[in-house]
Amino acid sequence: MVRPVEVEARPGYRIWLRYSDGTAGEVDLSDVAGQGVFKAWDEPGYFEKVHVAPHRAIAWDDEVELCPDALYMELTGKSWEEMREAAEVG
Repeated sequence: MVRPVEVEARPGYRIWLRYSDGTAGEVDLSDVAGQGVFKAWDEPGYFEKVHVAPHRAIAWDDEVELCPDALYMELTGKSWEEMREAAEVG
């Protein structure tokens, strides 16, 4: 399975990601900023704490994290089926 290896915060609630297969790019998260647990991003300096957690999630802390597979699909345009097939072949 493809895993995230690097993440960094960008202005405007965007993050740049790089995955183990070399896929890299930005994802715009501004549509969820300020909602629910993502309200924490409004605190100065909080959004910049993004990191790859030991369990592969894209995280800010133990309560605020995103699924790395969903972000990979956002970057690549691949479906769950395409990712599953690639994992079975790999």
